Amino acid sequence: MWGWLIALVSGALMSIQGVFNTGLTKQTSLWVANSWVQATALLVCLAAWMFQGREPFGALMQVEHKYLLLGGVFGAFITLTVILSMDKLGPAQSALIIVVSQIGVAYLIELFGLFGVEKVPFDWTKALGFLLAVAGIVIFKWK
Repeated sequence: MWGWLIALVSGALMSIQGVFNTGLTKQTSLWVANSWVQATALLVCLAAWMFQGREPFGALMQVEHKYLLLGGVFGAFITLTVILSMDKLGPAQSALIIVVSQIGVAYLIELFGLFGVEKVPFDWTKALGFLLAVAGIVIFKWK
């Protein structure tokens, strides 16, 4: 149950953040807004770290698969692409397409066992669920 609640909050926060970031970009610029978003995220994370354990940052150099250190790079491009898509498509359509893309890529990661994720067998019901989500995009866009 907690997983569902956390996922719902995450989706809501992503949508609100996308709208805020798009508005900020319109008043500044794409890279200024993206830099601000990443910088304020860093400050929040550092503040949380100060109160929640203070594990050493040196542990980052001990990470077995160095590609795992690229999350922040992806974060910058996620912020960038959300801003651009919301500006072009609007919040609802953009969020719908983003979520369906997440589902498709996440399922492929599971199917092929990429990035250390446990490999799962192909499941027609999951594939059908993805196709229904794609159909939802078409229906949502239908005029």
